[in-house]
Amino acid sequence: MPRVVSLFLPTWPTDRVRRTLASAAPPRDVPLVLVGHDGRRRVVTAVDVAARRSGLRVGMPATKAQALVADLVVMDAEPLADADALERLALWALQRYAPIAAADPPDGLVIDTSGADHLHGGEEAMLAGMVQRFADVGIAARAAVADCWGVAHATVRHRASGTTIVPSAHGGEVIFDLPIGALRLSAPMVKALRVLGFERIGDLAAQPRAPLALRFGPELGRRLDQAMGRLAEPIVPVRTPDLIEVNRAFPEPIGAPETIARYVGKLVVALCEALEAKGLGAKRLDLMFHRVDNRIEAVRVGTALPVRDVKRLTRLLCEKIETVSPGFGIEIMTLTATLAEPLSEKQVVSSLVEEPEADVSGLIDILANRVGEHRLYRLAPFASDVPERSVRRVGPMSADDGAAWPNHWPRPIRLLGSPEPIETVALLPDQPPVTFTWRGIRRRVRRADDPERVFGEWWKRDAELEAVRDYFRIEDDAGERFWVFRAGDGEDPATGSHRWYLHGIFG
Repeated sequence: MPRVVSLFLPTWPTDRVRRTLASAAPPRDVPLVLVGHDGRRRVVTAVDVAARRSGLRVGMPATKAQALVADLVVMDAEPLADADALERLALWALQRYAPIAAADPPDGLVIDTSGADHLHGGEEAMLAGMVQRFADVGIAARAAVADCWGVAHATVRHRASGTTIVPSAHGGEVIFDLPIGALRLSAPMVKALRVLGFERIGDLAAQPRAPLALRFGPELGRRLDQAMGRLAEPIVPVRTPDLIEVNRAFPEPIGAPETIARYVGKLVVALCEALEAKGLGAKRLDLMFHRVDNRIEAVRVGTALPVRDVKRLTRLLCEKIETVSPGFGIEIMTLTATLAEPLSEKQVVSSLVEEPEADVSGLIDILANRVGEHRLYRLAPFASDVPERSVRRVGPMSADDGAAWPNHWPRPIRLLGSPEPIETVALLPDQPPVTFTWRGIRRRVRRADDPERVFGEWWKRDAELEAVRDYFRIEDDAGERFWVFRAGDGEDPATGSHRWYLHGIFG
């Protein structure tokens, strides 16, 4: 079942202007509008959140907007710049999320995430990540996923929610309660339909098609069929001239898995030759199948390192063939290196001199494409005295930056996900526990070392200005060793709660 994500940027033109102006942009609480020409009139073409709260709206005369809001910031609209920036966002989505992504002018993106959502932790995590990434750069966004573009587009623009997941096999009935403007009809057609008394999509869906087509033409029926999932609506993915791409057209449609696999191998050979000519290696490949029914099926594979190995890339792609539905046949296959990086030739280590290092990148590529890239990682040190912040996740094949954990204080082999509270008997302010109870088991402390004091990172949060922890290594009667700490210095309540926690276990 195809799944399509629609991203809606409700204040896109003004957000783009603020990002372009950077530090020179007006504050967020100052209303900002963009003004363009409608014939000879100057009208408002975009408003930000503050302007909307002040009662301004798109289509209002510019002079009226300035009269209503005294401190209004007015700037000229730049439709071409908005469109170019939207195309760049679509290219980012293509490289980051799925093989099929395109701009949805004037204020959105559309992404076919069929078979790719598991690589981002599932639909819920994927949508939340999309919205958060836009928020991090100052762009308001909402996202919805559904079985077809029409439903996703209508849902994200007419339901007030940050992210919306429409269940699979829902049918077009899920949008029957939405206004007819959600069908992406022209403004004059929407106005004419409302004159006739039509307000909701369900009102139109219940009417005979012939009278509507006679009066409004085929556009109305086409949009209804697309929203109901009866008519395919292909998404033409964004492309740039610097993408390395090869394709194969077939005089007769193909559909057998072995035939598809054979031509996948031929496309990989052609792509690797093109990559070699530019000194590049592929890190992400998108294979698209253009079906005779005007639908596009796609698969995506990634590699941990730049690769130009024909056999390896062919194997990764062929493992995904079973997820492709050829329908009535495939007439064009396209293979694109969506992400490529420099790859130079290197001398192979001779076994006469030294043993070659084991290359596990192939295994990592297989696992990452099966279970998701985000699920494969290794732990690396990070500069922080706070234990839970001193480690980070990096890619399994990430280069070693030379960082190391401090060795002046020993650290436990196992650090708990979050410190767990324990009940203790201890003498304040500097003595370790005499006994402690953890997970219902009471333990007597046989040995303990002097405390290690860890200060809060005051430059991150004001709450950590005075916060401290005193860590102790302790050993119980059974010989088990634990890492515990007291929140606070044992004297000043402002430094912490003075409660005790267990944070790690030594081997």
